[in-house]
Amino acid sequence: MKLEGKVLVAQGGGPTAVINQSLVGVVKEARKFTQATRVYGAINGVRGIINEDMLDLTQETSHNLEEVANTPSSALFSTRDKPDEKYCAEMFKVMKAHDVRYFFYIGGNDSADTVRIVNEEAKKADYDFVAIHVPKTVDNDLTCNDHTPGFGSAARYVSNAFIGVNLDVKALPGVYIGVVMGRNAGFLTASSAIAQKYPDDGPHLIYVPERTFDIEKFHADVKKVYDRLGRCVIAISEGVRGANGEPIMSGLLKNQDRDAHGNVQLSGGALADLLADSIKTNLGIKRVRADTFGYPQRSFFGCVSDVDAQEAREVGERAVQLAMWQNDSGSMTIKRTGNYSVNYELVPLEDVAAKTRVMPDEFINAEGNHVTDAFRLYLRPLLGSGIGSAGRLRAPFVNKLLNR
Repeated sequence: MKLEGKVLVAQGGGPTAVINQSLVGVVKEARKFTQATRVYGAINGVRGIINEDMLDLTQETSHNLEEVANTPSSALFSTRDKPDEKYCAEMFKVMKAHDVRYFFYIGGNDSADTVRIVNEEAKKADYDFVAIHVPKTVDNDLTCNDHTPGFGSAARYVSNAFIGVNLDVKALPGVYIGVVMGRNAGFLTASSAIAQKYPDDGPHLIYVPERTFDIEKFHADVKKVYDRLGRCVIAISEGVRGANGEPIMSGLLKNQDRDAHGNVQLSGGALADLLADSIKTNLGIKRVRADTFGYPQRSFFGCVSDVDAQEAREVGERAVQLAMWQNDSGSMTIKRTGNYSVNYELVPLEDVAAKTRVMPDEFINAEGNHVTDAFRLYLRPLLGSGIGSAGRLRAPFVNKLLNR
């Protein structure tokens, strides 16, 4: 049976540099199908549906849509609301009033869970409806996916940032700590490894949530590198955990703010400050700098991977095609084939919703403080074209004439 009615698209969770490519992919592809009577966009995700805050994107020009596609962040704005049964009932009231038959929600694993809940409520209400989750997250932690839109561009930013950090610390030696996003998965932090061109380049140490973080071992690792090179560049995930399984960061926060999905908010510089102070105190190194990368990782303008942008567009287009041709609900996924190409497949929502993918063991070194070549090979195509590298003077030293 071919459904006829309106298409509704929304964006949830954290913004990325390419989430609008998926939005425009959905909108422009949906406008090609005659059964799509209108294409609406909900402002602020599912909250916009409740409030009937929607744009008629059928009336948006193709040129302006392309301008939006090339702009980072969420053009429809976002939310972290998690709909319960009552919330969904209100959503359906609005959807039925507007004859919405196709729902596309672009977001991460929490957004996939939202689509799952909405789809289950539609079945209970016997409402003919197709709901598809379109993947997005800089954390790269969606199950069933080789990688997710948004990650490649964020990884490009992180790797470029660490190239600059490495050059800075080499010129004026000391210890540098960069805290990178990553609640449960260390993919984004690990992408800093691409900054290494020469054997003595940083980051010299990389710590991810997949390995237990021990402060004494951390001090020993830093001392070993510092004694050898006179400097040390460190990349660490905001979500690194202690032996008790709890994030180190959460133990530092007196007031643990949580979002609607129960996640402790790990933003802020507490972890960076703690680690910097511990190095100064325990190792006696005076020149220590620590930064929290924060929001720039997600929507940095002018640092977009062309591969990431292309795949974000295509996964949105493919979602519409499967919805219109097959009337299937589910979660879109990206599967890697060959070296390098991808396929887009639809999987059951419950296979992705509220689940977390982490870095496989073969991507992390035996010491748990860096990555392997297997990870570098995995990451490199996702960064896109035009990744630069830093030069280094290689001229010989002049022989000394004075005995000093």
